[in-house]
Amino acid sequence: MTNMTPWTAAAALLAQTPPATNPLFSMLPLFLLVGGMYFLMIAPQRKKQKALEKMLAALVSGDEVITTGGMYGVITNVKDDRYVIRVGDSTKIEVAKGFIQSVVKKDGAEQAKS
Repeated sequence: MTNMTPWTAAAALLAQTPPATNPLFSMLPLFLLVGGMYFLMIAPQRKKQKALEKMLAALVSGDEVITTGGMYGVITNVKDDRYVIRVGDSTKIEVAKGFIQSVVKKDGAEQAKS
């Protein structure tokens, strides 16, 4: 049995440390994780946002839309930052452009069928 103190055992373990590795290899999983999150979460959301902006820019009077609150109506007037929507026979409301969820019927598509 050898006569080793804890200090000499620790010194022996430190002397056997492996050579230093490239720090890029230790950060590679982090880079892969960030890249994967971009392609799985951020890129599809940006694509949806661009499609929504394109749809909002193409809205004109006569389009039937649904708001984020679930109200159906027909656009009667387009203003700079909002739409005037007829939701009943004599009921009109103004909603901000960001609150239009989707288009139910385009005015031009209805006229093309006639």
